[in-house]
Amino acid sequence: MVVKKAAKKAPAKKKATAKKTPAKKTPAKKKPAGKKRGSGYDASQIQILEGLDAVRKRPGMYIGGTGEEGLHHLVWEIIDNSVDEAAAGFAGHIEVNIHRDGSIEVSDDGRGIPIDKKPDGRTALEVVFTELHAGGKFGSGAYSASGGLHGVGASVVNALAKKLVAEVDRDGATHRLVFVDRLPGNYNAAGKFKPTSKLAKVKKIPASRTGTRIRYWPDLDIFDPEAKIDREKVREHVARVCFLVPGLHIKLHDKRAGGGKPEEFVAAGGLADYVDFLSSAPAVTDIISLHTDATFEEKVPVDGKMKTVTRNCTVDIAARWVQSFEPKIVSFVNTIPTSEGGTHVAGFERALLRTVNDRLLNDARKLKKLAKSNDDRATSNDVQEGLVAAVKVTFPEPQFKGQTKQELGTPQVQSLVYDTVKAGLSDWMDGGGKKGQINGLREKLTSAVINRVSAKQQLDLKRKAANLSSTGMPDKLADCRVHGPDSEILIVEGNSAAGPAKNGRDAEFTAVLPLRGKVVNAGKASLKQVIDNAEAQALITAIGGGSGADFDVDACRYGRIIILCDADVDGSHIRCLLLTLIYHHMRPLLEHGMVYAAQPPLFACKHKGTQYYAYSPEEREQLHEEHKMGDKYWQRFKGLGEMNVDELADTTLNHETRLLKRMSMQDGAEASEAAHLFGVLMGSDVSTRKDYIVEKAGLIDPELLDV
Repeated sequence: MVVKKAAKKAPAKKKATAKKTPAKKTPAKKKPAGKKRGSGYDASQIQILEGLDAVRKRPGMYIGGTGEEGLHHLVWEIIDNSVDEAAAGFAGHIEVNIHRDGSIEVSDDGRGIPIDKKPDGRTALEVVFTELHAGGKFGSGAYSASGGLHGVGASVVNALAKKLVAEVDRDGATHRLVFVDRLPGNYNAAGKFKPTSKLAKVKKIPASRTGTRIRYWPDLDIFDPEAKIDREKVREHVARVCFLVPGLHIKLHDKRAGGGKPEEFVAAGGLADYVDFLSSAPAVTDIISLHTDATFEEKVPVDGKMKTVTRNCTVDIAARWVQSFEPKIVSFVNTIPTSEGGTHVAGFERALLRTVNDRLLNDARKLKKLAKSNDDRATSNDVQEGLVAAVKVTFPEPQFKGQTKQELGTPQVQSLVYDTVKAGLSDWMDGGGKKGQINGLREKLTSAVINRVSAKQQLDLKRKAANLSSTGMPDKLADCRVHGPDSEILIVEGNSAAGPAKNGRDAEFTAVLPLRGKVVNAGKASLKQVIDNAEAQALITAIGGGSGADFDVDACRYGRIIILCDADVDGSHIRCLLLTLIYHHMRPLLEHGMVYAAQPPLFACKHKGTQYYAYSPEEREQLHEEHKMGDKYWQRFKGLGEMNVDELADTTLNHETRLLKRMSMQDGAEASEAAHLFGVLMGSDVSTRKDYIVEKAGLIDPELLDV
């Protein structure tokens, strides 16, 4: 692409008067429900919109709306008529001017709209601008394939314009016809508009000169007040059609204030140049160009009867993958962009998906592990990641869905495009393309599949985690009757400790959740492993705030989370795992100081009617000496399960006598590291434990070893 700056109401019926008779009365018939009499709905209510009135009555049916999109659609209709002349080989230059007075002018050097007369005495030029479904693009007469097919484009522009001037260069003269409020005519010498069907000869020109100039002023009363012609949209449109008609030269000049200098557009490489123009990221592959000339059959009405005809259809496709994620796929039928796609795009996407899966990814080793879950096949989104493509089909009388021609409906085209893409891409992937690019594309699309599957799994897990707080409470939870800031939940190790805890608690404010087995190490486990762990699920559900980034501390059912584990190595390990889980998935609990570790005693002794507890050997000796206990026997608690209800209540449940340590963020981080170390020293991976012992053996004093 080279860009150079340069109803009458029915009378009411009289009421009937009932006569009194001595005869037996007949019950009156009930009026049918929902029906009204005298509604005034008769033939006079049926309106017939003639000529261009239908367009003005329902403009959205023809141009898509009365906003900015519809205003621009009028511009496209006139420009694309000139482009059709160029695509047919009869024009090489188009000029588009946006005037200060709000009018749009489009000129071309094509054959010129015919000016000879029809049997009714009107010229073809007048008919084109005043009759719907009138034009030279029906059948295969003046155009074998074109963008304007319904014969309403020019007449729709006239219908929605206050004024339109059409000038045609033909037969050695410039011929002019003016339309004011859709009425054809011309201006006399005094400058007064005179309705007429006769064309005015403006001037003599060389016999070889031909072309058409259309200038129109949109009827702004029809369009939204804020609707304006956008130079950039017009610029984008004319640049695009240059790619569709290689060699076509278009000049654009916005003469409004601030419109800038004229620009000229021309392209020689067709769709390949367009794909290159659209590619804004480094290329993964070269541009792959596919072309096919084919035929198909369809039934069309001919002289009032359905007849099977053969259509010639050309399929042109250019595509490449770039190092990006978003796809850019543009499509066209003849010279008309189909923003909503259609059967040609459906064929392209189906073939692309099938070929990539069967030819490119069928032996991708990285996808083998996804085969068990049937996730090893790419989706359309996967294969289109980073794809830049232009799809164009050219054939006569395509079937569009609606006048705005945004979606192709001709069914037979889908299979033609499918076959073209499948054959061409198969050849490229089977060795026709460069090996490095094929491997690069395989790697890119494989990653797209893996990332999609992984993202879906993560999303499912996050949803599952978020929903844990709203599911039913765990069966093993002995809940309290009152929830809120003053309530607490005891997380105890095993059922043996759960029994005394349940019996010794204040059931009004204290809940008990026993753990069966160790919680998953959240420091190294995946989100899926955490969510699938029964103990982690139970804890997250019981607390009620959710997990992860969506954790809501205000939704928590308890004001204090108390970890109650045995005072031994196993108990320390479990406490570390619980803190690690909270640190990674319920961190606001630590940030708000809501997590505590209960400190159960190691020893107990009853002396002179008083119960003493010691939390370390040193404290035991101190109490022994202080109270002169002599040879008193101290009970050693191996676990919480060895405590009776009174002992557990005194040491860990009674608010006045228990010892609690508030856990901080630092405690959580240290616990996470400790949990990892526990995993090394107590886990099932023997080699990892051996390596650690060998590495750290030099730090141990041999004199301290009992061997």
